[in-house]
Amino acid sequence: MAEFKYEIVEELGILSENTKGWRKELNLVSWNERPAKFDIREWAPEHARMNKGITMTEEEARVLYEILKEEFEK
Repeated sequence: MAEFKYEIVEELGILSENTKGWRKELNLVSWNERPAKFDIREWAPEHARMNKGITMTEEEARVLYEILKEEFEK
């Protein structure tokens, strides 16, 4: 498996935390030295390990925002 690099450019917020200390977070993450994208995934304490997650461009994040906004306005 190919090695990959990541850098958490900005920690935007914690969505939840489980009893083992893993936190579901929204961050701006640069993958393989590319421009940072919005990223939602679970992280182990101190970002030592991660679970699978979802990464979105700014445009995709704006679309998600509009969908959620409409949903909560019902």
